[in-house]
Amino acid sequence: MPTNKEIMTALYAEIAKGNGRPYVEALADDVTFRAIGSNSWSVKTKGKEELVREIYARVRERMEGPLKSRATRILADGDFVIVQARGDNTLKDGRRYENDYCLVFRMKDGKIQEIEEYLDTELVTDVLGERV
Repeated sequence: MPTNKEIMTALYAEIAKGNGRPYVEALADDVTFRAIGSNSWSVKTKGKEELVREIYARVRERMEGPLKSRATRILADGDFVIVQARGDNTLKDGRRYENDYCLVFRMKDGKIQEIEEYLDTELVTDVLGERV
């Protein structure tokens, strides 16, 4: 079985190409997600369906083409994998959305159990608007 770091490295290689399907498939059904901050995008979700519906689909509907993000650093220690990444996206109105992220993942049996996301929340609101 691949290590957690190898799993996340492979997932981000696909995300960089705009293929998010393997990432979504790697989410545990009961995954928890928390985006740090204090704006409308700073939420907590429980479960794969809620995360995809409330965050990923809402971001995706604003984008032209697939969501892309490139890992710049991946560190792992036991069940935890930390990924620093840079988004590489264009909105439907032509503006660029290139946020920087630090994501802390907790893995179990090859699946993503928890995600804690740190990012420029001001940029999210400025470019994506309010999450409605």
